Amino acid sequence: MKVKHHIFIIGALFAGITAAVALSGCRATTRDISPDESIHYDEAYDFSDKKKIVNDLVDSLVQKSPLSRGEARPVVIIYDVANRTSEHISTSGITDDIRSELLSRGTARFVNRRQRSSIQKELEYQYGGNVEPATRVEMARQVGAEYMITGTLRSIRKRQPRQARLKRKTLQYYSLTLELTSLETGLIEWSDSAEIAREAAKPFIGW
Repeated sequence: MKVKHHIFIIGALFAGITAAVALSGCRATTRDISPDESIHYDEAYDFSDKKKIVNDLVDSLVQKSPLSRGEARPVVIIYDVANRTSEHISTSGITDDIRSELLSRGTARFVNRRQRSSIQKELEYQYGGNVEPATRVEMARQVGAEYMITGTLRSIRKRQPRQARLKRKTLQYYSLTLELTSLETGLIEWSDSAEIAREAAKPFIGW
């Protein structure tokens, strides 16, 4: 009976240790990372890619006319980048970063396209009798854009054919093309592309 009792105790201890290890392995953990740190969990597009392609394209844009004319800052309007990938990617983050970067470099001024309705409501409020006339903004004095930035995000995905191997490789390619168009002439004044290609190897069996 004593032997069986000892075996039961040892078994219970082993089960408890196993359960504790399993629970500690499943516990969620977090850590802070730098926004400039390049981290990729797979081959898909992520925030590190957005930062790289925005920086590359802004560097190219500010070196060309009309944004390289020194003190003369052209008025620009930027439209959402068209997503031509098979993924659900919010491209508004790309346009927001491009606008913020150009403003911080002092090379362009931007028409606030997204807030046009809010601007109109504020003007209507000011002229509705609630604001001192001397402090009202003068109507029809908004500045029109001289140039327009548009773009397209594309992707190509290739998978390695199935063969007798432990891992299967996937090649993911992204390309962001931007254009700067003169609203007066309709001519494209500048165009450039930033590209990212990444290969990932995944085991056929994993967790």
